[in-house]
Amino acid sequence: MKKILFSLLIGASFISQSCINDNEDPVFIVPTDGEVVNPDVGGATQPNQVWIDLGTHTEILTKRTDWDLAFYSGNAFKVMLNSSIMMAAGKIPNATNIDLVTEASVATLKDQVQVANFNPSNVVYIDDVNGNFPSGYTAIEEIKVNDAENAVYLVNMGKEIYTGTVATGSVATGGDDRGWMKVQVVRSGDGYKVKYAQLNETTHKELSITKNTAYNYNFVSLKSNKEIPVQPERKKWDICFTVFTNTIMGAGSYIYADFVTINNVGGAGAYEVKVTAPASGVEVYNNFKAPDIDQSKFIYNDQRVIGSNWRNPVGVNGLEVYGDRFYIIKDAEGYYFKLRFTRLTSTAGERGRPQFEYQPL
Repeated sequence: MKKILFSLLIGASFISQSCINDNEDPVFIVPTDGEVVNPDVGGATQPNQVWIDLGTHTEILTKRTDWDLAFYSGNAFKVMLNSSIMMAAGKIPNATNIDLVTEASVATLKDQVQVANFNPSNVVYIDDVNGNFPSGYTAIEEIKVNDAENAVYLVNMGKEIYTGTVATGSVATGGDDRGWMKVQVVRSGDGYKVKYAQLNETTHKELSITKNTAYNYNFVSLKSNKEIPVQPERKKWDICFTVFTNTIMGAGSYIYADFVTINNVGGAGAYEVKVTAPASGVEVYNNFKAPDIDQSKFIYNDQRVIGSNWRNPVGVNGLEVYGDRFYIIKDAEGYYFKLRFTRLTSTAGERGRPQFEYQPL
């Protein structure tokens, strides 16, 4: 894993944010006083996924294009696409032999297996955006015991990271197309075997993947023909900054910059606290204590609790962080934190330079 260990700055720079809540007793006392954090998302092209563990002040970076498929390491046999680069997958009708699939035989399907083409029906070609695996829907169906029951899929490999110039205040979430592959996944003992090739190739490559239960997933790069370390261990990260394929009601899939997911697969939960005028978001955040935690509000089955809800790219004052909300996070180890965002851009106005502040509860 490309480990660029944290750039965590201690300081105090606050924006307005948010709200009250009530509840019962929290649990442990985490060994941290909190931080002001500048995640290294990488600027306007947002090339990095940033995995952050709040309890240990640890930040680990991976490049969005480092991996293509993620293989679930729990009891179920699920395969996830790399949402951060706009990947999609569709079952190829009547295909059982991967070597017989050609570009001509999937020409019509290629027009459908797309992300962000404003077609509401294209959501079947992406994974469940809630990220509630292993129970959630995946574009590649759960891998069956019988090899013959596992379909061959047309896989849209998504977009490269954009390499051109981006205007100040704008973002570029994708560059050149990464092409197409045909992919078939079967079980291999307690793990997986993935077969894959370019569309017109008459032979295929294979990789065997052994589940590593210390992690949520095993990650594979089809482009590099190998497993790739990506996420930290399953209980050693809490939130991730990433580009993300989400959905819009009535418009299908859509790509979001400045997105924040929680480690719900690893057991983390979160909820949003919203403040209403005339209360001050800063004051409410500062005064929020452990007894104010409302256990009934935690969401554990949706990785998008924070999502893009923390920022407003078309605010009255231009790009801005919402001043009326903050977030309560319970990590996989049972520690509680309050977290609020304090910046969307650099001081020069460049996107992909966020900042947040958090404290243990």
